[in-house]
Amino acid sequence: MERRCREAKFSMRVLVIGASQGIGLETVRQALAAGYQVRAFARSAAGMALSDPNLDKVRGDALNTQDVAAALMGVDVVIQTLGVGIGDLFRPVHLFSEATRVLIAGMKNQHINRLISVTGFGAGDSRDSIGFLQRVPFEVVFGRAYADKTLQEELIKKSGLEWTIARPGVLTGGPQTGRSQVLSKPGQWRNGIISRADVAAFLVRQIKDGAYIGQAPVLVN
Repeated sequence: MERRCREAKFSMRVLVIGASQGIGLETVRQALAAGYQVRAFARSAAGMALSDPNLDKVRGDALNTQDVAAALMGVDVVIQTLGVGIGDLFRPVHLFSEATRVLIAGMKNQHINRLISVTGFGAGDSRDSIGFLQRVPFEVVFGRAYADKTLQEELIKKSGLEWTIARPGVLTGGPQTGRSQVLSKPGQWRNGIISRADVAAFLVRQIKDGAYIGQAPVLVN
């Protein structure tokens, strides 16, 4: 039975977009450890300090239609973990929505149906759950990025794909704790901290677990 399960995992190829750092890099590590074939897509993919016979590093731009189409070939599941730098937060942000438009079109062209995407607490309808005292500083620092993440979520929800959106709270470093909470009901949503490793663990579970298809839970510890 164990051998058959591992063979089933090896037959699945997972594309991680934004794979070279942060949640994406941790997702690559954990997906490989779980026995999946992983295609790591990023502009700096070649420089990733990972080596595994089941790892395929693909250099490319998430906004480039041809790059994304090539990365999608033969893929079963897509995990999208895009991010922007601190300096980008104070300029108009379009990366999340524009890259998602490219990705959804590419997935539909190649008949790939499963999309797991990371946005964040404060995107979409979770914005209403931000506390009064946090709202002003959140808007000043993160408002541009999260307005685009909200558009990203709208595109995903209208895509017709089998989607799951993960909305982590404040991200921290450190190891996986196993204590993360998945808050799926709006009445439960709140901000909190969570390690990138715990977010990655949730994402990897969704490769085979359909419990959160069509949902956008908040993740905190």
